[in-house]
Amino acid sequence: MKKIISSILCLTVAASLLHAQETVYPTREFTGRLYITNGTVHVGNGTVVENATIEVNNGKIINVAAGITPAADAKVVDAKGKHVYPGLILPATDLGLKEIGAGVRASNDFSELGDYNSNIRAITAYNTDSRVINIIRANGILLASITPEGGVISGSSSVVQLDAWNWEDAAYKMDAGIHVNMPSFINRFGRRGGFPGFPGGFGAAQPADPARAALERIEEIKAFFREAKAYRQEGTHTSKNLKLEAVKGLFDKSQKLFVHGDQVKQMLVAIDFAKEFGFDVVIVGGSESYQIADLLKANNIAVILHESHALPASEDDDIDQPFKTPATLQKAGVLFALNDTNEETRYRNLSYNAGTAATYGLSREEALQSITLNPAKILGIADRTGSLEAGKDANIVVSDGDLLDMRTSHVSHAFIQGREVSLDNKQQQLYERYRFKYSIK
Repeated sequence: MKKIISSILCLTVAASLLHAQETVYPTREFTGRLYITNGTVHVGNGTVVENATIEVNNGKIINVAAGITPAADAKVVDAKGKHVYPGLILPATDLGLKEIGAGVRASNDFSELGDYNSNIRAITAYNTDSRVINIIRANGILLASITPEGGVISGSSSVVQLDAWNWEDAAYKMDAGIHVNMPSFINRFGRRGGFPGFPGGFGAAQPADPARAALERIEEIKAFFREAKAYRQEGTHTSKNLKLEAVKGLFDKSQKLFVHGDQVKQMLVAIDFAKEFGFDVVIVGGSESYQIADLLKANNIAVILHESHALPASEDDDIDQPFKTPATLQKAGVLFALNDTNEETRYRNLSYNAGTAATYGLSREEALQSITLNPAKILGIADRTGSLEAGKDANIVVSDGDLLDMRTSHVSHAFIQGREVSLDNKQQQLYERYRFKYSIK
């Protein structure tokens, strides 16, 4: 009888582990007082408070200081010996838009047909049931800017919080950015057997004069924005143009123009856009941004560095240039954020990219800012999140060790707007499943 009961229990546990992903669901809104006590609090603005308490009321941070006594009826999380951080922010990602890459087209909705898709809104395609969301949340990433891809103008991005039933619940800041893909001024062929005409061995033929082709395309983009400017100044319209309506916020700076490009010439064109149209411009990619850091600073251009764990962009770069670029931008006073776009790690190395940058010239608190407060400033949400300061949303991560060090980083608690969110995910369930199977303690 005992053996039968034991077998039934084993089957029940195994089955629950196999299907438990469906039980990872959003947490209900938390009202009342929350205290996270006795931790080393990394505020996110460069300040570190030892043995501190974070006081939260109805999802908002009230106070961060040492010596706060929790209220008797409040929820208390003891972070003694642990480190407390602001929730990390992915500043440009296809999270929730791309599930299985190129392998399963039906799981992807990140790109639209056509060149000029300014009216496409990535937020409406965002899938809150993506299994990747639960995985990166366990790495401390609590917010992300969902970004469309493809074409010349891809559409608008929106910031989401990563604990929601649907895209309406997830929306943190809607349609805050318009994304433009800058044409390349050079032909680059793939490193894996590529040959002229076919980058990487396959694909469309490259233009004979890439610089000329790029300049022609740039004139087309400028013509679009000039038309949009005239449309906005028109006041009333006989018919509504959805593509031009979608970019009206660029002219009053309620939206930002995110220009995707790595080459210096592409970034110089982005600066020209800022000067001609008065746009608030952000460079996305920016692997060569270190070469014109002072110019970017002079023109108040922010940068989102796509991938730190990468090879150099050109043969003339130092082998460790991607690791050093953040420190170069920091020294020049450029507002920048780090990103993780790696298809294999699926964005969860964001904090480790910051850790590498800290090894190559940034202080640890500067590196932390590059994945918390800096992206919040770039995305226009710094008044609500990005640091652990009074008045901001309680987007908080508690780690057993240094969050930027993969050897010691282990997120034990995460809070989005004050509610504690689940850190369970498919990979953790598989770990538990096979640890159970082989009786590993």
